[in-house]
Parts: sequence; structure tokens; C-alpha cells
Amino acid sequence: MKNQEITISQAQKLVDEWINTVGVRYFNELTNTAILMEEVGEVARIMARKYGEQSFKDSDKDKDLADEMADVLWVLICLANQTGVDLTQALKKNMEKKNVRDKDRHRQNNKLK
Repeated sequence: MKNQEITISQAQKLVDEWINTVGVRYFNELTNTAILMEEVGEVARIMARKYGEQSFKDSDKDKDLADEMADVLWVLICLANQTGVDLTQALKKNMEKKNVRDKDRHRQNNKLK
């Protein structure tokens, strides 16, 4: 899998296979929601230090933004698997919604010019 593309559907299957073999079982949905918030917080911490005005602490310097984003994606996929959400279909539907609802919205936003 090193240089091979992974579809969203494949990612959902890979995570499920790992959870059910190596990981034993899924944490419950509420636990995974809390873990998701924790992982998003770790991404926010890096962003605040790398792109914002906060300075790095020694304990933050070795944090890898890509790895932390992958942690967010992992837990989100776990939640999707647990709740029966097909993320491929959800993303397609969401893009359709944005293409209708926001078709002209951002072009007409003077703050973005």
C-alpha cells in the first residue's frame, strides 16, 4: 500500500479489517467521538504553532501534521463504519449539495476578493 492510491471505500474496508483483527473490536461510538475531538485538537495545536502565533513547546516540535490528520481520518472512518455511513456516497451527496447551494455564494462574497 506504500505508493498505491486508496479510495474512501477501500479505506473503510481496511480500517474495518484492522479493527476486527489487530484492534479486537471498535470502541463504542461515544468513546470514538471523544477520541475524534482529541485528535482534531492535536491538529489544531500544530496549526496554531506552525501557521498561527503560538510558539512551539519542546514537546510539540516532533509532531507530524500529516500523521495527526491521518489519525483524524482514521477515527472518522471508524465512526462511519460503526454507524453504517458510506463515506463515498456521503461525500458525493455533500458535493452535490454544495454545488447547488453555494454555486454563486463564494464568488459573490466581497470578503474573498
